Amino acid sequence: MNQPEPADELVFLPLGGSGEIGMNLNAYGYGPPDDRRWLVVDIGVTFGREDTIPGVDLVLPDAHYLEGERDNIVGIVLTHAHEDHIGALGWLWPKLKAPVYATPFTAALVREKLKERGLLDKVPLTEIPLKGHLKLGPFEIDFVTLTHSIPEPNGLAVRTPLGLVWHTGDWKIDPDPLIGETTDEAALRAMADEGVLAMVCDSTNVFVEGATGSEAEVRERLVEVIAGCRGRVAVTAFASNVARVETTLHAARACGRTPCLVGRSMHRIYAAAQSVGLLQDVPRIVEEEEAAALPPSKVLYLCTGSQGEPRAALSRIARGDHRQISLREGDTVIFSSRVIPGNEIAIHNLYNQFIERGVSLITADDHPVHVSGHPARDELRQMYAWARPRIAVPVHGERRHLLEHVKLAQELQIPEAIAPNNGDLIRLAPGPVSVIDEVPAGRLYVDGGVIIEAEDDAVRDRKRLATEGAVNVSLALSAKHGILAGPNVTVRGLAMSDDEEFDLALEELEQAAEVAFNKIGRGERDDDEAVEATLVRAVRKAADRLWGKRPLVDVTVLRV
Repeated sequence: MNQPEPADELVFLPLGGSGEIGMNLNAYGYGPPDDRRWLVVDIGVTFGREDTIPGVDLVLPDAHYLEGERDNIVGIVLTHAHEDHIGALGWLWPKLKAPVYATPFTAALVREKLKERGLLDKVPLTEIPLKGHLKLGPFEIDFVTLTHSIPEPNGLAVRTPLGLVWHTGDWKIDPDPLIGETTDEAALRAMADEGVLAMVCDSTNVFVEGATGSEAEVRERLVEVIAGCRGRVAVTAFASNVARVETTLHAARACGRTPCLVGRSMHRIYAAAQSVGLLQDVPRIVEEEEAAALPPSKVLYLCTGSQGEPRAALSRIARGDHRQISLREGDTVIFSSRVIPGNEIAIHNLYNQFIERGVSLITADDHPVHVSGHPARDELRQMYAWARPRIAVPVHGERRHLLEHVKLAQELQIPEAIAPNNGDLIRLAPGPVSVIDEVPAGRLYVDGGVIIEAEDDAVRDRKRLATEGAVNVSLALSAKHGILAGPNVTVRGLAMSDDEEFDLALEELEQAAEVAFNKIGRGERDDDEAVEATLVRAVRKAADRLWGKRPLVDVTVLRV
């Protein structure tokens, strides 16, 4: 490792995942302030919600700052294959154009994502073996084996001339993860002996006392629960939790049931796992049509959609509009998953749809059929004892999680701790940890196949339409600027108690538009923009009086 130059700094820059759970994008910079080299760690998404961002499926971190540093990015390193760590790669890579590094299972899923975006032959993707080593510019990186709820979770030991940063990624301490090795405690202790400058660490479960539990315990409980079911059984879980997929398939075999995978992502993860040698000792999987013909007590469906996603397999089954699968009284749905904050309404609606059909529900509140993939407080204490960092930098959490994590680190006598916000440029060395600058950070929306700014006019209009409704006004004008026809008004998203009142409201809006037009001076009536602006103000004011709302008003002027 080279000696640092006098002007060199080591900085940490979160652009996603600090202040929220999901959408992780972190970067490390090394060098003098005017000539840093950048290492990007993870590049993930979060998912849009119809109640807050209508029509937006994916939300990306804003990487404009890194785009400006594109020539100085030495690589993008992915810790593991969850969507909130890899899902934005296909969308943002054309802006960054840096080489990508990942272990085999993560690389298999990344290839599928790049193929969907037409980038498979353009992105330089390098597979790194488990416990592999990588040198990128001033950064030397060791992949350290951890346990999580997906195969091949890696922490990164990032060495620089100014110190070693331990970037945990997502992790837990699972003594029996079923798939993959246990946490590489020896590597962590060796790092501590070397000296860890800073630990950048998962904060998801910082409020949870104790430990999260093991996948092996879930396997035992899930077999017991399924054995007690009599009709059809559907298990829903995160498809990326390959150990849980394997557990469910083993439980099906133990209980004399034939498994069927339901949902695109379930098939995709299953194929990726098999491509790297996982899920080999499992029973035969049947297609949906064959499963539908089996006796109810002999079939087990493993479904996507545990979070109530409206287009996912489980929601379609609950609504009764799945082509092949129907659940009814005597059948059981097992939710082998947690409720992600923000999804409560969608999941409870899903529960109610099944209950109305007479389907029994089993959740983690009823039986221990799920454990988290993130560290609870005892596990965090253990990680700090192993790594012994000088600086604690909590990430992957809402603001309340990060601040509580700082308190925990201080209780553990960690000398320095800082709770970052997205966009904080944090100097880790030399000197005490501090925020030295703030760079632009925010969100981008994937709207259809297009990336737009969070404050794009289309987004603002869509939110307004969802809450305030819309009014369209049209009128035809003569060559002498008099009204030939109209104003005609149509309304969407606004209602009255009966049809008669609604018709009267339309008449009042039309009258307001006509009165406003007649007040426009003759010299201004040939200006369409002036006419439209005047009518918009008048009609919106009338709508506010009638409905107590300020709808989106669109005016169409036709000249004959």
